[in-house]
Amino acid sequence: MSRFGYIALVRKKFRRWPVSRVDADLVRHVGDLPINPADKGFRVLGRAADHSKIWFAAAAVLAARKGAPRRAGLRGVVAIGFASFAASLVGKRLFPRRRPAADLLPVARRMTRRPTSSSFPSGHSASAAAFASAVAMEYPRAAAVVVPLAAAVGYSRVHTGVHWPTDVVAGGAIGVGAAYATRHWWPHHRDLPDGEQLRDTAAELGDGEGLVMVVNPGAGSATSVATEVGKAWPNADIVELGSDVDVVAEVTKRVEHGGVRAVGAVGGDGTVKSVAEIAAEHGLPMVLVPGGTLNHFARDVGVENLDQAKAATSAGSVVVCDLGDVDVTDGGGESEHAVFVNTASLGGYPETVRLREKLETRWPKWVAATLASTRTLRRAKPLTILLNGKRHKVWMLFVGAGAYVPKGFAVGRRPTLASGVLDVRYLRADIPYSRLRFVLATLTGTLTVSHVYRHMEVPALDVVLVDGQRRIALDGELGPPGRWFRFRVRKGALPVYTGLS
Repeated sequence: MSRFGYIALVRKKFRRWPVSRVDADLVRHVGDLPINPADKGFRVLGRAADHSKIWFAAAAVLAARKGAPRRAGLRGVVAIGFASFAASLVGKRLFPRRRPAADLLPVARRMTRRPTSSSFPSGHSASAAAFASAVAMEYPRAAAVVVPLAAAVGYSRVHTGVHWPTDVVAGGAIGVGAAYATRHWWPHHRDLPDGEQLRDTAAELGDGEGLVMVVNPGAGSATSVATEVGKAWPNADIVELGSDVDVVAEVTKRVEHGGVRAVGAVGGDGTVKSVAEIAAEHGLPMVLVPGGTLNHFARDVGVENLDQAKAATSAGSVVVCDLGDVDVTDGGGESEHAVFVNTASLGGYPETVRLREKLETRWPKWVAATLASTRTLRRAKPLTILLNGKRHKVWMLFVGAGAYVPKGFAVGRRPTLASGVLDVRYLRADIPYSRLRFVLATLTGTLTVSHVYRHMEVPALDVVLVDGQRRIALDGELGPPGRWFRFRVRKGALPVYTGLS
């Protein structure tokens, strides 16, 4: 029997299935409930959940906050996409089922416009359960709001007479499954292995005596951020970033003057990178307070907010971290040294950063990043490089300061922050349909075994561009242009106050 013949047989048999007695009795029981103000509330809630409007609004609210709330909102939207596909485009087509008769409920309780698609499964319930489950994974504090709301959406489908109870149960199961399916492509931190950290102790900073803190105004309102930092460490010396401020020179001057016991940064990974170089050069511990757009390094060291940073400095507990080094030499033989705390990259990503910075003058940062990524992927040209003397053609090259998990190009983390290796990953451009194969391998979760992907861990790496020169991207920001890049890892060069237990 052909595949289409099998589907037709399933549809035919399912159409013959009677509505269960439990389903019918429960709907009749709902119809017998006295008319009350909740009837209108459930109708309004059902309309708000049409096309997942209520969940997209909730995702936007979550995405406005950095860290776990933003990840929760994004995972919730991805889960809704999976659930909608499974419920509406597969389940309803494969298993047609009539909806409850309108006369089973009083007129005041019925939906004004009744759906005409198959009753099984409930698409609204699938999306609600998907979003709530995904949000609860990333940001458990929000579960107290979204889970009851999702349950109310599911019940509203029965209360207003557009679904049988088993439709709602099946939709909910699909939604939970969709939320967990996102972890196949976007691993949750609990799915990733934990490694052994290299621990040490440092000065207990207390009120901030001997602490120099660099504050990036982009981490929020410059005044409010500096004020909060001042409250946490009243005796700290605060340096605010500005167009006319040379951060490296200002902090270095204070360090060389004496009395500095630690340096710190309030901002994203770009700000952290600048301060980390000073800390490593002078053998000082570093304080991290996440802010800005990217906070991957702060997440890896277990500091997600100001309170955790304050607790870590009071305890004097540090984790020893590797630092990435790169010497960039241009076509004229001029060299420049730079560091990175997370990743360096060549190829499509630096072009994405350059275009994003240009678009940010007209668009919000996240919109600009999406537009830049789309345009770069469409226009990308391969790089011909010598990788430790061996010729390759690649679309992009990533170099991580330490070994990351998972492999591939998903958002990752470092199980140990002092592995002593560079994590090198690149996408080959010398095989047919390499970009298409990359997309398909990513969607199917098979990138790590695909011929288009390569990975290695080495203590040092030489990269030479055969044709011209390119800018390197360091921790999400554009670095200097060059033709020859010499990478190495400085094992255990950076002690950072940690919130890791």
